[in-house]
Amino acid sequence: MRGRLLAGLTASVLLVAPGAVAAATFPDRISLPDGWQPEGIASGRGHELFVGSIATGGIYRVDARTGDGSIAVPGGEGRVAIGLKVDHGERLFVAGGPTGKAFVYDARTGADLAQFQLAPDGEPTFVNDVALTRKAAYFTDSERPVVYAVDVDLSEVGELALSGIQMQPGFDLNGIVATRDGGTLLAVQSNTGGLWRIDPTTGEAHPVDLGGTPLTNGDGLLLHGRTLYAVQNELNRIAVVRLDRDLARGAVVRTITHEDFDVPTTIVRFGASLYAVNARFATPVTPSTEYWLTRVRR
Repeated sequence: MRGRLLAGLTASVLLVAPGAVAAATFPDRISLPDGWQPEGIASGRGHELFVGSIATGGIYRVDARTGDGSIAVPGGEGRVAIGLKVDHGERLFVAGGPTGKAFVYDARTGADLAQFQLAPDGEPTFVNDVALTRKAAYFTDSERPVVYAVDVDLSEVGELALSGIQMQPGFDLNGIVATRDGGTLLAVQSNTGGLWRIDPTTGEAHPVDLGGTPLTNGDGLLLHGRTLYAVQNELNRIAVVRLDRDLARGAVVRTITHEDFDVPTTIVRFGASLYAVNARFATPVTPSTEYWLTRVRR
């Protein structure tokens, strides 16, 4: 419904048409560079999305409207990018996986602003995901029962011991999100499917009662109001959880699937859409291995 046809529409119809036209022009599949090995994704200004590389620690900037992209942060030796978030100051906070580090970059220039050694040297570690509040960036570690906190002014970094969560063999705490006021963190255990409420000041954790439905293979989380979207990577789906006001209870009300999913790991929201990273963990990695984002209705 473009061109001359749009010119003939009445004003009342035009109130609806722009959203429909915009949705139709956004591609359902966005290609990433071959061999990129993506895992984390974050949304920036306008239609901007940022996607990290496990292999190099680089960050790729892509326009969700056109699918066009370019390197925002070049990769480097000793760098890994797992979960990532971008703040209003256009700084990228990046979880460094097995490096035990957090990296902070300027999203506009790609400049290295800071890096922090979060896990003690020599200890098993996998810094996995990050949530931002007005006070701090909070990072999970899938190998240690802690959450790391990096002050937003980059002046200090601390370790918050978690009480109440029983770590289990295998990949443990993974995705993490913060409530809008920053007063509560929610994190998921990949191995057990447990969802937890965490006090960001004390580390005290309480299980969220999901009525016996585990979020097995839980990965990236996205919180919109009291609706939680939880990616279940190897199950190739996104669970939609409706939470109670106190976040103590919830229920999986539906799941989102798509034929284009190939081990989705993390998501971002843009309007009525979710964009999922396909990490393709079961696919052999080569320089020509294809990777992409999948857009689905939320």
